[in-house]
Amino acid sequence: MKQGKIETAHGRLAYMESTGPGSEREGPVVLFIHGNSSCKEMFGRQFASPMAERYRFIAFDLPGHGQSSDAPDPAATYSIHGFADAAMALLDELKIERAVAMGWSLGGHAALEMMARWPGTLAAWITGTPPAGGADMGEAFLQSDKMDLTFKADFTEEEARSQVQGGLGEGVSMEPWMLAASLRADGRFRPLMLQSAIEGRDLDGRKIAETAAQPLAVVTGGAEPYVNNAFLGKVAYRNLWDGKVHVLEGLGHAPFWQAPDVFNPLFERFLDEVC
Repeated sequence: MKQGKIETAHGRLAYMESTGPGSEREGPVVLFIHGNSSCKEMFGRQFASPMAERYRFIAFDLPGHGQSSDAPDPAATYSIHGFADAAMALLDELKIERAVAMGWSLGGHAALEMMARWPGTLAAWITGTPPAGGADMGEAFLQSDKMDLTFKADFTEEEARSQVQGGLGEGVSMEPWMLAASLRADGRFRPLMLQSAIEGRDLDGRKIAETAAQPLAVVTGGAEPYVNNAFLGKVAYRNLWDGKVHVLEGLGHAPFWQAPDVFNPLFERFLDEVC
């Protein structure tokens, strides 16, 4: 695995890249975008799979997360559209012209924006992400105590543990680096992200899902604690991959980590078909 850092207008972005035989060929890459207060290592179980030898996988730490620097201009970066800008800046600096975007939770919202704004987006896969706009947000998400942490500026260690465990699912072991990532995140991004959404500065995810020509995979855990799975079935997708929302029974908010034996074959089939 190759690791590096790239300087962008959104700060220094840390990334990792697969280096298997297939990863050196010309063609589209797969860009993984992590969730709120997490880090690129969440996709380690995909990078450790044979897929990473067939495709060029890239995952990066969002600004204010992991090994990336905090945003030099928080107001310009700490929002869904700002994080999408950072993803596109990374690809541009790496001279990548085509990519499939895989977004988890917050990262899924950024992936949707990439579908609408970055011409090189071949397809997108979202997990733990309802494609919703301002009018739909109340219905798209489930309310819970852990959900209240989404936009809280500062975490105690107890709150960070709760936030991480909620994302993993009950009974899934928390790794020390996951807690460290939650505590490391620049808490300023959370209220600024909310402010951007309230002010309508981010694109409408539902509108993107209903108008984008690229294939869109929507995959959710059957025990998803934050997303209203019933809402996912109400969206009039223009090009829904497989013609259905995939519900992975018994799995939670991060099925790619919780059950890679279930998740990875489905993800690989998606990549084979859209690439």
